[in-house]
Amino acid sequence: MPFDTKLIDDLVRVATGAFGAVAGVREEARTRLREQFEHILARLDVVTREEFEIVRALAQRAREEQELLAARVAALEAAAKPAAAKPVTPKPAAKRAAAKPAHKAETTPAATPAPKGRRPRAKVVN
Repeated sequence: MPFDTKLIDDLVRVATGAFGAVAGVREEARTRLREQFEHILARLDVVTREEFEIVRALAQRAREEQELLAARVAALEAAAKPAAAKPVTPKPAAKRAAAKPAHKAETTPAATPAPKGRRPRAKVVN
């Protein structure tokens, strides 16, 4: 049985064309899917990766500045605290009583005990 090279060449050409067509269909499907996804994402109003990275860098910088400012405020408050508020030590009751000048003790007739054998005098109100 002789080999027919023409038949084999034709089969190889058909197979190569079929593989090329399949690869073309594959690329076409990939392109269509990408277009559909981009269309869907555009309708959803999703940010791009570049926009996300820019906003992320801005937020990181703002956070670092906020931490620096918080540290400065804390340092300023700590420096201002000792000068503004000196602790006042309360005097004990015994020291307060001794510190007052000695006056005559004011008494009311009701608080004074009545002498023996006498009735307390009534208070006269005008």
